Amino acid sequence: MTGGAGAFAQGDGPDRAQPPKTKGKRRRKRKRGRKVFAREEGAPAGASALPGAPKPAVAPARPVAPPPMAQRREPRRPQPFDLPVFAALDLGTNNCRLLVAVPGRPGQFRVIDAFSRIVRLGEGLAASGSLSVAAMDRAVEALKVCADKLRIRRTASVRLVATEACRVAANGEDFLARVTAETGLELEVIDRKTEARLAVSGCGSLVERDTEGVVLFDIGGGSSEIALIDVRGRRSPRLASHIVAWTSLPVGVVTLAEKFGGRDVTPQIFAAMVDHVKDLLDGFSGRDRLNALLDGGRFHLLGTSGTVTTLAGVHLDLDRYDRRRVDGLWMDRRSVDAMVAKLLGWDFGQRVGNACIGADRADLVLAGCAILEAIRAVWPSERLRVADRGLREGILSELMGDAGVWRRDWNAGARP
Repeated sequence: MTGGAGAFAQGDGPDRAQPPKTKGKRRRKRKRGRKVFAREEGAPAGASALPGAPKPAVAPARPVAPPPMAQRREPRRPQPFDLPVFAALDLGTNNCRLLVAVPGRPGQFRVIDAFSRIVRLGEGLAASGSLSVAAMDRAVEALKVCADKLRIRRTASVRLVATEACRVAANGEDFLARVTAETGLELEVIDRKTEARLAVSGCGSLVERDTEGVVLFDIGGGSSEIALIDVRGRRSPRLASHIVAWTSLPVGVVTLAEKFGGRDVTPQIFAAMVDHVKDLLDGFSGRDRLNALLDGGRFHLLGTSGTVTTLAGVHLDLDRYDRRRVDGLWMDRRSVDAMVAKLLGWDFGQRVGNACIGADRADLVLAGCAILEAIRAVWPSERLRVADRGLREGILSELMGDAGVWRRDWNAGARP
């Protein structure tokens, strides 16, 4: 008894009050431990590992054949660096813009690089007939950035275009020669019809299937392109093939603001701007081609320009401009009326202070609104769709379509 009590007393710690383990329990515990050890060494489950017993031979692992589906080599989804790269540059009267993209699903593409800068190339052009040195300097500096971006890409196809300012400037050709000498870029001056077609091509996905007619307009810096689109018949993949009439007005936000003043715009000055644009539209012989659709619910306006995207940003009360919320936005007639009235009621400082306008557009936005109001007067519509896309997207769509990149499914790994 004494020896048993002494053995019990030697167990210090929290388990001290528990009865001592018997020899049988200790033996079973050791046996279980040997079983585990034997299994780790390769013995089959349930085999005993008695003391002194020979260790069973370890059988080599049998390879497990993959299921039939796993043996098929699935096509690898191509990454952006696997796909051909296309680029489009648009040097306009007000902006210099670049888009670099790779093909996506049929009819779509993914932008992998972009650049946009307000250069005001056409500043003072209406009065002097020539591009100023300061304006050309700003444009060349922006184009150098574009050239650097293009230089690091291995592009399959590139199209670099210039529009109204270079079309009408007396020194336009000299400027383009300077651009080539200093940046290595060779710009193509496109005519107004091509400009209108490319703007339409860039907005094809924003014309819904149940639409019958659209007036698409692109309010630029030095000109405004307008295309009447009739999609009542069988619809072609290229929206531009449905243009039934088009015109290019020799007026944009820069030229109109310089003619009437863009900083301090009274209601009277604004009305004079609208009337001036209406007079230009009176000479458009195809303006009545969609009149039969104007009263129906399947007709709408589609605007692609800084003017309509700015209106949309103000309408949404954005703290900062967000293309994802603006592109494709629908605005009804009353909303457009309210936004134009709101901007007309702001002074120059208030326009500068708005995040979607800023100092670069504060003296131009009301000129753009005047052009918009003239268009709405000729083609009244209950709905306006906003497009933050246009010429560059149209160029990319045509380049990729001509290259045949959408004839097979690129995203499934197929190569053309």
